[in-house]
Amino acid sequence: MWLSQLLVVLIMFALCLPAQAQQPKKVARIGYVGSSPSNSAIDMKPFRERLRELGYVEGQNITIESVYFEGKVERLPELAAQLVRLKCDVIFAVGNEATKAAKSATKEIPIVIASTQDAVRSGFVASLARPGGNVTGLTGVGADMSGKRLELLKEVIPKLSRMGFLWSPTSPIAADNLKDMETLARSFGLGIQAVQVKEPDEIEVAFQTAINKSAEALMVDTGGFFIANQKRILELATKSRLPAMYANTRFVEAGGLMSYSLDRKEQFRRAAEYVDKILKGARPADLAIERPRKFELVINLKAAKQIALTIPSNVLAQADKVIK
Repeated sequence: MWLSQLLVVLIMFALCLPAQAQQPKKVARIGYVGSSPSNSAIDMKPFRERLRELGYVEGQNITIESVYFEGKVERLPELAAQLVRLKCDVIFAVGNEATKAAKSATKEIPIVIASTQDAVRSGFVASLARPGGNVTGLTGVGADMSGKRLELLKEVIPKLSRMGFLWSPTSPIAADNLKDMETLARSFGLGIQAVQVKEPDEIEVAFQTAINKSAEALMVDTGGFFIANQKRILELATKSRLPAMYANTRFVEAGGLMSYSLDRKEQFRRAAEYVDKILKGARPADLAIERPRKFELVINLKAAKQIALTIPSNVLAQADKVIK
């Protein structure tokens, strides 16, 4: 009797094996909110590379759903909602505007942020050590970086007395950035002409306003709006012969004068590590927000030559990258 019972058990076990073997593994879905396909391709390369190093293969155990706002910040809420409808396992958001849209769209899906200027000040997390909620990732250091940018601009133009500051209310932290910049300018003994832009057709007027108000240099604030209108901003900076400092290396690589920013490649690689932890079960609320470990000063000597500006040797010596 026991032999026949054993035989039945073995047969049933054997029949179960193929069914178990054929069950597909779960493919994790990562939602990504980016500015444009061309810009995002550069940023997402180190993100994808780090995911591969961590054992993820697109099409096998992960898939990345990408949406792009293409310069239209007002589209972000719907794009974030689209990723929520796709039931992504985690949403990867870049920048303050995209993070704000993602956070408004869901309180359940984990959100990993990268290159955000100030996650606490923006209201994305309760604190760096204990984010709380469904948001975690990496954040910038706010006024600290703005102060360094202004310091470098003064080194390049020692006689600088008045600067223009291009900012946009499309960023949730824009008002704070403006207050910081006004305070920093005073500490450096500089006059400041803050010019607000919200629509692409206001950019040229903003440059003309800065020039009319005797601005001798320009600082461009962070934000998706400026990234999306990068080409026009660079053209006008060259045309107006205004030395400009940017918050993103992408501007300098595309022909701008200089930038001081966090190392975006490093940020995106670290963001992939956060995604990995979440996909393995970690809760965003328990993953402390990290500040940048690496910063980089990039200078474009071609751009300097176009506006007849000589970059002092002491500033060039500080540069992590010089484009000739």
